[in-house]
Amino acid sequence: MGIAANQTVTAGTATGERVRVLREMIDERHSVRAYRPEPVPEEIIRDIMALAQRTASWCNTQPWHVHITSGAATERLRQALYERAQAGQSDETDIAYPREYRGVYQERRRESGFALYGALGIERSDMDARARQMWENYRFFGAPHVAIIDCEEALGTYGVLDCGGFVANFLLAARAHGVGTIAQAALARHSAFLRSHFGIGDDRLIVCGISFGYPDETHEANRFRLGRADIEQAMTFVTQ
Repeated sequence: MGIAANQTVTAGTATGERVRVLREMIDERHSVRAYRPEPVPEEIIRDIMALAQRTASWCNTQPWHVHITSGAATERLRQALYERAQAGQSDETDIAYPREYRGVYQERRRESGFALYGALGIERSDMDARARQMWENYRFFGAPHVAIIDCEEALGTYGVLDCGGFVANFLLAARAHGVGTIAQAALARHSAFLRSHFGIGDDRLIVCGISFGYPDETHEANRFRLGRADIEQAMTFVTQ
């Protein structure tokens, strides 16, 4: 076998290994809704951020900024948001929620909810239990850290899309470190409060939060998984 052939085999092997690792990270990642109390070391958080910071963005604008809480800061924010949620308080979100869920999108949304409530033994008719579970968003599901992502308002939809890419990479980078995550639009319901709490300017949009920490693998909320649509449902090949 010649040098060129050896190089081709080596390149092919390296590519296959990279694809395998990426597939493993994507397949393993899931939304974690129960955490152990121990904090994630700062050096790991910094490496997760460094990896996510490589996210592609429109004209390399990198419009995201992240406030990450730990220790007493997490507890203070957890208490404040949980009390607001229980009292029925919320703010107008900076980014509009979906107008409606239709067709297959509504079916998938319901499937997600039913899977969670089923894992927790919550009956469909038990509205009080469902509300308590919803409030867990504001306890960060017991996570020791929460990241609040905000975005340059003037960049509009493009900036928000870039932040979506950043969030996806943050989740994968965390998983690579054995850290569990859940991205939470629910926290953005308190955008004015969060802006005041963190001293975020009015020229920034609150995009979402990410609660993170080491998963409690024994908790029922972490024992179910959701499927994904076949790629033929999400893709159209155009050849002519």
